[in-house]
Amino acid sequence: MAGEIKGLDVTIMGREFRVACPAEEEQGLLEAVAYLDSKMREIRDSGKIVGIDRIAVMAALNITHEFLHMKVTPDVDLGDFKRRITRMQGLIDKTIAEQNSLF
Repeated sequence: MAGEIKGLDVTIMGREFRVACPAEEEQGLLEAVAYLDSKMREIRDSGKIVGIDRIAVMAALNITHEFLHMKVTPDVDLGDFKRRITRMQGLIDKTIAEQNSLF
Protein backbone atom coordinates (compact mmCIF):
# COMPACT_ATOMS: atom_id res chain seq x y z
CA MET A 1 0.00 0.00 0.00
CA ALA A 2 1.41 3.43 -0.98
CA GLY A 3 2.36 5.65 1.90
CA GLU A 4 2.71 2.78 4.38
CA ILE A 5 5.43 3.59 6.91
CA LYS A 6 7.59 0.73 8.05
CA GLY A 7 10.55 0.34 10.35
CA LEU A 8 13.77 -0.43 8.52
CA ASP A 9 16.94 -1.63 10.25
CA VAL A 10 20.07 -0.08 8.76
CA THR A 11 23.75 -0.20 9.68
CA ILE A 12 26.07 2.78 9.53
CA MET A 13 29.70 2.29 10.53
CA GLY A 14 28.82 -0.94 12.29
CA ARG A 15 26.01 0.61 14.32
CA GLU A 16 22.42 -0.47 13.87
CA PHE A 17 19.58 2.02 13.59
CA ARG A 18 15.86 1.62 13.10
CA VAL A 19 14.50 4.19 10.70
CA ALA A 20 10.89 4.93 9.76
CA CYS A 21 10.52 4.86 6.01
CA PRO A 22 7.64 4.87 3.52
CA ALA A 23 7.64 1.48 1.79
CA GLU A 24 8.01 3.02 -1.65
CA GLU A 25 11.17 4.90 -0.58
CA GLU A 26 12.97 1.92 0.97
CA GLN A 27 15.40 1.45 -1.92
CA GLY A 28 16.28 5.16 -1.92
CA LEU A 29 16.88 5.10 1.81
CA LEU A 30 19.12 2.05 1.50
CA GLU A 31 21.13 3.83 -1.20
CA ALA A 32 21.44 6.90 1.04
CA VAL A 33 22.56 4.73 3.97
CA ALA A 34 25.17 3.00 1.80
CA TYR A 35 26.46 6.34 0.53
CA LEU A 36 26.59 7.87 4.00
CA ASP A 37 28.30 4.77 5.41
CA SER A 38 30.87 4.90 2.61
CA LYS A 39 31.58 8.60 3.18
CA MET A 40 31.86 8.18 6.96
CA ARG A 41 34.23 5.20 6.59
CA GLU A 42 36.33 7.14 4.10
CA ILE A 43 36.68 10.00 6.59
CA ARG A 44 37.39 7.64 9.49
CA ASP A 45 39.99 5.73 7.47
CA SER A 46 41.83 8.95 6.59
CA GLY A 47 42.78 9.09 10.29
CA LYS A 48 42.38 12.87 10.41
CA ILE A 49 39.02 12.97 12.20
CA VAL A 50 38.27 11.09 15.42
CA GLY A 51 34.85 10.55 16.99
CA ILE A 52 31.64 9.41 15.38
CA ASP A 53 29.95 12.78 15.80
CA ARG A 54 32.78 14.65 14.09
CA ILE A 55 32.93 12.05 11.33
CA ALA A 56 29.16 12.40 10.81
CA VAL A 57 29.38 16.20 10.62
CA MET A 58 32.28 16.05 8.15
CA ALA A 59 30.39 13.52 6.02
CA ALA A 60 27.33 15.79 6.07
CA LEU A 61 29.46 18.76 5.01
CA ASN A 62 31.13 16.78 2.21
CA ILE A 63 27.82 15.45 0.91
CA THR A 64 26.24 18.91 1.08
CA HIS A 65 29.21 20.38 -0.78
CA GLU A 66 28.83 17.73 -3.50
CA PHE A 67 25.13 18.47 -3.74
CA LEU A 68 25.53 22.23 -3.97
CA HIS A 69 28.23 22.02 -6.64
CA MET A 70 26.70 19.47 -8.95
CA LYS A 71 25.39 20.60 -12.30
CA VAL A 72 21.63 20.47 -12.46
CA THR A 73 20.24 18.97 -15.64
CA PRO A 74 16.59 18.72 -16.64
CA ASP A 75 16.44 15.02 -15.78
CA VAL A 76 17.63 15.53 -12.18
CA ASP A 77 14.89 15.18 -9.55
CA LEU A 78 15.78 17.84 -6.96
CA GLY A 79 12.88 16.68 -4.78
CA ASP A 80 14.53 13.26 -4.56
CA PHE A 81 17.83 14.86 -3.53
CA LYS A 82 16.08 16.96 -0.89
CA ARG A 83 14.37 13.87 0.53
CA ARG A 84 17.66 11.99 0.61
CA ILE A 85 19.45 14.83 2.37
CA THR A 86 16.62 15.15 4.87
CA ARG A 87 16.84 11.41 5.60
CA MET A 88 20.62 11.62 5.92
CA GLN A 89 20.31 14.57 8.27
CA GLY A 90 17.84 12.61 10.38
CA LEU A 91 20.26 9.69 10.55
CA ILE A 92 23.13 12.00 11.47
CA ASP A 93 21.06 13.71 14.18
CA LYS A 94 20.02 10.34 15.57
CA THR A 95 23.59 9.03 15.53
CA ILE A 96 24.89 12.10 17.34
CA ALA A 97 22.07 11.91 19.92
CA GLU A 98 22.76 8.23 20.58
CA GLN A 99 26.49 8.88 20.78
CA ASN A 100 25.95 11.73 23.26
CA SER A 101 23.72 9.56 25.43
CA LEU A 102 26.62 7.14 25.89
CA PHE A 103 28.69 9.79 27.66
